[in-house]
Amino acid sequence: MMKKWVRGDLFLLAVSLLITLLAGYIGGRFTSTSVSDWYLTLVKPSFTPPSSLFAPVWTILYILMGISLFLILRENTDIYNVRQAIKFFIIQLLLNVLWSFAFFYLQSPFLGLIVIILLWAGIIATIQAARKVSQPAALLLYPYLLWVTFAAVLNAAIWWLNR
Repeated sequence: MMKKWVRGDLFLLAVSLLITLLAGYIGGRFTSTSVSDWYLTLVKPSFTPPSSLFAPVWTILYILMGISLFLILRENTDIYNVRQAIKFFIIQLLLNVLWSFAFFYLQSPFLGLIVIILLWAGIIATIQAARKVSQPAALLLYPYLLWVTFAAVLNAAIWWLNR
């Protein structure tokens, strides 16, 4: 059963979206340092999506993450589980930004691969922790997990083809 909206929920939703979209913006800044030059020189696998797909997909995923964070933050039934979910959420969000830094800013597909594996594990841990607080919050993270799974395979292929 969904909780009713209460005073402050709109503000909490806005803050949650701001947090995740800010992480996306920071990661985008790291990405922009080499996406139009170094990245173009890499050998990429045949399943690499067109570059124009990445920004819209990531924007949608950051919005879904923000809504998930909102659903976690507005729960007050089990403070320990809420804190655990928030902790894992923050860790995976930091790893998300760190991946862009490692792969694009440092121009290291290998380091990116290490970070994205940690990110993938962080998303799994976040989903498990969120499920204890809000089933909808956990479900909203599955598209993100699927995309990061694909991104990890793509990252691994790029590293392999360019080693």
